[in-house]
Amino acid sequence: MGLLNIISSIKDRAEKFLNEKNVVTDILGKMEEKTGIKKKVIALGAVSLTGLYLVYGYGASLLCNLIGFVYPAYYSVKAIESPCKEDDTKWLTYWVVYGVFSLGEFFSDIFLYWFPFYYAFKCLFLLWCMAPMSWNGSQIIYNKVVRPVFLRHEATVDNMVSDLGGKAMSAAENLTREVLTTLVKNKAVIIPSPPVAQSEAKSLPSTSGETSTAKVGPSEMNEERRDELSVD
Repeated sequence: MGLLNIISSIKDRAEKFLNEKNVVTDILGKMEEKTGIKKKVIALGAVSLTGLYLVYGYGASLLCNLIGFVYPAYYSVKAIESPCKEDDTKWLTYWVVYGVFSLGEFFSDIFLYWFPFYYAFKCLFLLWCMAPMSWNGSQIIYNKVVRPVFLRHEATVDNMVSDLGGKAMSAAENLTREVLTTLVKNKAVIIPSPPVAQSEAKSLPSTSGETSTAKVGPSEMNEERRDELSVD
């Protein structure tokens, strides 16, 4: 009975999505007009081909990451723009679980890469985490794993973050002080030279004195000639 409820819930959600106005439904509508095949059948075929490609196709990692990112990102933007806050909490929970999963996958990918049908199971896991149900994967993993660990170590992490912030600030201040001290020692700071106008002004009187001396010389020679003529 529970499995039937899950299937019906997924079916209702898929039909609601296909009846909405968005980019995917616009593309499916154009394909329906050209081919005459219903949107539901086209969507089902696309999902089946995607599953087969995840199992046998090249670049399954990229396709799986797009599935786990594009749809949640689209509905996260819609949740931000909506006045309701419940959908914000829902998608924030998904992104927290997605980040924890990606971190664990980064360290274990070298082993999981050789696991048969790994990307198909990963895609199913991400679909379970974003499923429109109250017991979807992100809610269960957050409440059972992430939240207890976070509450247990919250104070320690806060102290560690504050200590790292203080050490980073002090290191930046010390580095700035050392750089300024080095610049001063190497005389990298350019000091402007004094103006040269005063030395030029001092040299002007000497030239005027020479010209006055040159002007007085001929008059004195005329007076000496007059004295010699009067004596004769």
